Amino acid sequence: MVRFKNRYVLCEVVSEDPRCRQCIEDRAVGLAVRDAIGRVHGDYGLACCSISFTVKYLNAYTGTVLLRCRKDFYRLLCSALPFVRQLESRTQRYPCALRTLHLGGTIRTCQKFLIQYNRRQLLMLLQNCTNEEERRCIQKSLLSCSLTEEQPHSGDEEDDDGIE
Repeated sequence: MVRFKNRYVLCEVVSEDPRCRQCIEDRAVGLAVRDAIGRVHGDYGLACCSISFTVKYLNAYTGTVLLRCRKDFYRLLCSALPFVRQLESRTQRYPCALRTLHLGGTIRTCQKFLIQYNRRQLLMLLQNCTNEEERRCIQKSLLSCSLTEEQPHSGDEEDDDGIE
């Protein structure tokens, strides 16, 4: 059994329209990237890259996208990413660009890079504060961030057997 090695490309969706980030879907990103590969590298590049190309992760709030492709053809993928100019979602087109942040061999290395990248971005945000009130507001919002499980609103949902 042969293990196929992959490369993971961590990208950021850059757009002037704030609605673009919230409306993107992994299917739309995948189609836009494949279209760009086809335009830049033709049928050969498209066939090579689509062997194991997938969108592994998409965070619509931060605009972070993780793409996977075969190790042999990651250069074709990376060279076509600047040619993504728009994402189409729900019959609307949003002008945007994909900026490559990191290229890694595993998802874990991309996650580690993303944590460090977000820390640097937050430090830059705090350094660019104009007054102390703005700084306190940002620090308060950061400290209030937490992951919690969503509790069911009532016990009726668990016991629901389809009879109303």
